[in-house]
Amino acid sequence: MISERMLTRVIKTMAKRELRLEPATERTLPGPKPGLRYMLYMHIPFCQRLCPYCSFNRYPFREEVARPYFKNLRREMLMLKDLGYDFESIYCGGGTPTIMIDELCETLDLARDTFSIKEVCSETNPNHLTGPYLEKMEGRIQRLSVGVQSFDDTLLKQMDRYEKYGSGEEIFERIQEAREHFDILNVDMIFNFPSQTEEVLRRDIERIRESGCQQTTFSPLYFSNATTRHMLDTLGHPNYEREYEYYKILDEELAGGSDPAFERRTVWTFNRTGRNLHACGESAASVDEFGVSYEEYPAIGSGSVTHLDGTIYVNTFSIKEYNEAIESGRMSLMGKTKMSRRDLMRYRFMQDLYALRLDKERFKRDFGVSVERGLPMEMAFMQANGAFQTNNDRELTLTRRGRYYALVMQRQFLSGLNELRDQARSQLTGPERELVFADGTVR
Repeated sequence: MISERMLTRVIKTMAKRELRLEPATERTLPGPKPGLRYMLYMHIPFCQRLCPYCSFNRYPFREEVARPYFKNLRREMLMLKDLGYDFESIYCGGGTPTIMIDELCETLDLARDTFSIKEVCSETNPNHLTGPYLEKMEGRIQRLSVGVQSFDDTLLKQMDRYEKYGSGEEIFERIQEAREHFDILNVDMIFNFPSQTEEVLRRDIERIRESGCQQTTFSPLYFSNATTRHMLDTLGHPNYEREYEYYKILDEELAGGSDPAFERRTVWTFNRTGRNLHACGESAASVDEFGVSYEEYPAIGSGSVTHLDGTIYVNTFSIKEYNEAIESGRMSLMGKTKMSRRDLMRYRFMQDLYALRLDKERFKRDFGVSVERGLPMEMAFMQANGAFQTNNDRELTLTRRGRYYALVMQRQFLSGLNELRDQARSQLTGPERELVFADGTVR
């Protein structure tokens, strides 16, 4: 699609210009704004083995490194308490947050004792959907997001996930066992792998429908400089010409028709409908991805990315430097980038449309101009390409094509954040600089 390529180029250019790290001299993050709700993002960068497509900060797991790290993560969390923060939710990302379940539980218990926590969301991998892990996570974690990516064994082998986590059938059975332990079990999928056929995609969608999971995300495959060469070697070149066709398939199969099993929550997140949840004996899927409910949030841990008051702060990617900073009583901020007012408007535009609705009155209240005056080119592009289902004085909502354009914007912005992480990673020295992938190669 020509329009997709144009939009990709625009967002890529914007991200390259705006997401440039400058040195951070601050010893701590700024304090909270009165009356604003906050979530805490917590990064655990350890994995048993490293997936080729992941650009987040991650290291091969070693217990003697991980235990001191968790201890300092708890110290950093208390620093935020001293700054005056309170949190109503926590999101644990990685890496593999559940890799040391006892340390994770101790950290979450401290958070509940310290803050007004209502819900905890955490990522995990399929090998942790077993009895000992589920028993400790139940009651502590309300939304568990398990990274599956695909149920197809050939794709799992290409991603080096088959030996680590089992076959697609084994993973499917674990999901069915685990779903009863959480308010929401989210199954995190990826679509548009180079070798993924339409048949494989439709089979993945069918397995999601059959699994009984309360929520699923189907995000598109996207690259970063740090992972591109290895991804091309292991997965092949992506085909963006068919991305929209695949998106139409999953959007229709999950949430289309007269009696859909799922309803759209974002452009690539789908909640099982209330009737279908009731049939599975589950409560309504109300817990969201953190980026939907919270525009600003502090983040802790090595390699974590904070969004506060129009500024993005990045913690050092060095675990050694992270530990030294926290143990000396300061945070490990190594870089930051300040977004311009125009790009904050673009960010709001992108995030609201990603969540399927832009509130025009709120936009004007926050920025002092209408979305039409503030972002005339963006509005003209979307209007000309049939993106809006509703465009009145109060709101913007999206057609299917519009949802795809919102997906493209989100995909490219997240790719830009990956480039920001690459900038931070490039400052590592010594052994920590090396990204060791699952097959033993170094990039």
